[in-house]
Amino acid sequence: MKKEYRPKPIDTSDVMLPDELDVLIEYMSKNVHEVWAETRIKQGWTYGPQRDDTLKTHPCLIPYEELPEEEKEFDRNTSIGTLKLIQKLGFKILK
Repeated sequence: MKKEYRPKPIDTSDVMLPDELDVLIEYMSKNVHEVWAETRIKQGWTYGPQRDDTLKTHPCLIPYEELPEEEKEFDRNTSIGTLKLIQKLGFKILK
């Protein structure tokens, strides 16, 4: 019997990202989407109006700029979480 997996991400709720990182967040979010889409396409997925795991179609296989806002928000949350972790671990983000 498998043990139940209980994720334990590092708590970054106390990290406040400065506004000047907003541009970086958007660049990262677009890249997160690009990496995801590239991986899916390499796995044989194509665009389709609905997700279909059998046919390997997905409605988000479109440019980031064309994604619905809720999908962009998913990518932004990934980017924000990564940047918060970087800062929580004591690293600095410099341009």
